[in-house]
Amino acid sequence: MKLSTRKNRSILFHRLTVVAALCGLLTTGCQKQAPASQSLSSSEEMQTSVEETPLEIVVTTAPETIPPLSPRGQILPELQVTVPEAVPMPEFLRVGESHPVVYQLQEQLMTLGFMDYDEPTEYFGTQTERAVKIFQRQNGLAQDGIVGGSTYEAIMSPEAKHYAAQKGDEGDDISRIQSRLYDLGYLASEDLLTGMFGDSTEAAILKLQEVNGLSQDGKVGQQTLELLYSDEIKANFLALGEKSDVVLASQQRLKILGYLLSEPDGAYGEDTVEAVKQFQARNDQIVDGYLGPGTRIVLNSAEAKPMGLRLGDEGNTVSNIQKLLSKYGYLNSANVTGYYGEVTEKAVKSFQTQNGLSSDGTVGAMTMAKLTGSDVKKAPANSNRTTSGGNTSRPSSGGSSTSSGNSAGASPGGSSSGGSAAGTVHVAGGAGSLIAVAQSKLGCPYVWGAKGPNSFDCSGFVYWCLNQVGVNQSYITSSGWRNVGRYTRINNFSDIQAGDIVVVTGHVGIAAGGGTVIDASSSNGRVIHHALGSWWANNFICAWRIFG
Repeated sequence: MKLSTRKNRSILFHRLTVVAALCGLLTTGCQKQAPASQSLSSSEEMQTSVEETPLEIVVTTAPETIPPLSPRGQILPELQVTVPEAVPMPEFLRVGESHPVVYQLQEQLMTLGFMDYDEPTEYFGTQTERAVKIFQRQNGLAQDGIVGGSTYEAIMSPEAKHYAAQKGDEGDDISRIQSRLYDLGYLASEDLLTGMFGDSTEAAILKLQEVNGLSQDGKVGQQTLELLYSDEIKANFLALGEKSDVVLASQQRLKILGYLLSEPDGAYGEDTVEAVKQFQARNDQIVDGYLGPGTRIVLNSAEAKPMGLRLGDEGNTVSNIQKLLSKYGYLNSANVTGYYGEVTEKAVKSFQTQNGLSSDGTVGAMTMAKLTGSDVKKAPANSNRTTSGGNTSRPSSGGSSTSSGNSAGASPGGSSSGGSAAGTVHVAGGAGSLIAVAQSKLGCPYVWGAKGPNSFDCSGFVYWCLNQVGVNQSYITSSGWRNVGRYTRINNFSDIQAGDIVVVTGHVGIAAGGGTVIDASSSNGRVIHHALGSWWANNFICAWRIFG
């Protein structure tokens, strides 16, 4: 009986222990757990109490500072949360609309190749409309340039295909492709530039793909489109090694304009290639060294710009001029560097004075003709060859900050370091003048392939502005700006200064100081002045320091 009583007391003790534990949680909340030894001692004391004294359970009320409990949990104070109202998306996106979704739309169109790469915006302009129409054409949708549900889903789909043009397509993009095919000799005549992708265009693409080792499908996909404007493109006509009357006539014209140093012979040699490139660079042509139809039309026109080498120029033509100046005693042979520095300019002025020409230090058509003629007056016997008084090779970077270990190449007669390529160009205008010229064109419309003076694409804008301030820069695409090699290369985004040319993936602009840039923006549809923000930093390739 006594054993049974003890057993009952033990059971009762365990039950009370559980009840007490629950009461403790309800009345005091979560508390710090006591050490194991302390818990054991408390249990022993409680067991003694059960055996020796009546049980007395004391229930305490919860402190006022602890929120009461409800069947669903602790009741918390009411919180005032303000949720910003979302901007409703229009049922249709069209020209003039502004909405955050337009940013995503432009970004995708650029990635797929339907729109020139640029910093996306929330504004739906004419260039966005143009890109949408081309996408709709390629995907069998109504070509209205309006983004409704079906067009939006097709553009943003993970399965959306990259830009491609094929037989049956029609548009200004086809016109541009045909113009390039004509320049490269794959389209035989100008009357085939119709804007309609027909049999002749398909045949031209097939031939281009065959000559250049691409898969022959007759379509202009991503690979074919990139090749069309690259330095590696192989033309289908007059090129290195050719010999014909057409070459001879072109050489004679190049000679008159001051581009060709050698005598015309009808053979398309290295000197002719160099002369053609120089001509193309100064006459708004794509610089490829080919005598294509477009180049020949400009070459034989009254508007053809003559040769005009000046301070800051470089290349094989400069080297050949320096050799002639050295031959006639105006320049020391050690100064034949390929760079038109102050020493070369001084030698040219001396040559011009001695040969009855205007002494401006620039090698134009008349100076070139005299240099390559048979009646050249040599430097006086008692005169010293020009050996000092200025740069014999490209100037140094002038202390500009570039990242180390990424040398972009050495200058003639010297070396570059710290990631810096060629030196700065010294012209009267300077960075301030370049920015002023760029600002004067704010608001001008963006037009694909335009080079000014009242409409531009991104590379055409930079080309036009530089030439307005005396920098004799040839027209090159945004991809061509990656490796110009003529100026000081800036590899750190944080080192960009006012007047630098900023190169990002597929785009280029002019740094305007204060962390801003001026560029011809496809997404905005015009020339704008805005911040060099995170998009520019994330897509940054390099910058070029034009001015010291």
